[in-house]
Amino acid sequence: MSPRLALSLLFLTTLASHAADAPKWKKLNSQTPSGFTLKTLEVAKYPEHTVELFVYVPDAEGTWPCILDIHGGGWKARQIDSDKPMMERLAQRGFVTALVSYRLSTEAKYPAALHDCKAALRCLRAHAKELKLDPERIGCMGGSAGGHLSGLTAMTSGLTEFEGTGPFKDQSSAVKACIIMAATQDLIAANAGKKNEGTELFFGASADEKPEIYKAASPITHVRTGVPPTIFIEGAKDTLKVGRAEMMEKLKALGIETAVHTLKDAPHPFWMSDPWCAETVEIAAAFFKKHLGEPATK
Repeated sequence: MSPRLALSLLFLTTLASHAADAPKWKKLNSQTPSGFTLKTLEVAKYPEHTVELFVYVPDAEGTWPCILDIHGGGWKARQIDSDKPMMERLAQRGFVTALVSYRLSTEAKYPAALHDCKAALRCLRAHAKELKLDPERIGCMGGSAGGHLSGLTAMTSGLTEFEGTGPFKDQSSAVKACIIMAATQDLIAANAGKKNEGTELFFGASADEKPEIYKAASPITHVRTGVPPTIFIEGAKDTLKVGRAEMMEKLKALGIETAVHTLKDAPHPFWMSDPWCAETVEIAAAFFKKHLGEPATK
């Protein structure tokens, strides 16, 4: 056997061994943690869908910082149950955690989903006392399509043209910190000259037909002074997320905290399976505690 062939066989054997040792995907099941009550709030009722919040509220007395999760699913599948295990674990780390059931692309076109996320944040603040949360300390996170919406929600904080006509208009929809998981941030760069069934269903047109909508819906478009600290979590085995690196450069140039955490062997969507859910929770808990603080218990 030639030395070159031997080296090639060794390389392939090493790859196979690594693949065998890599963590296997295992779906997590949700269960409301001891010491918490899962509450359901109606945000807004539309003919096509009732937007709701599912909130893990501590049974103890006190006031907690809050994290809103925006689920993924290509904007067309409701994946709240898949995100619940992550948010249950984060609740146990010292947060009120919530998940929003925004209108999907099969129910209403963009910007309905964004407007629902904004309304959900306003609803959380309107019910702050009941939910034991501090309205001044709210962050958001999401993965995949939810990562796009999380980034867009955060980057458009304070821009009234993105609020929509939903309820609780006397409340703010701003967030103090944001986590984006495995999500494209520049929809023009990702979709120009291409046909993409998922984005066309969401926007009602291709990027070439309505570039102005794709640009306005790209989180990177709205990076400016005053947007919240924003970090990214990605899987090593996921595909490149267009615009993430460029968005980080824009944030850094403005002195806004940002970072990227790449999880070893992690596929898409890594936050729904261990060990990556546990790793995600560690990163998220540390980041949100830094920017939202600890609970004020009695």
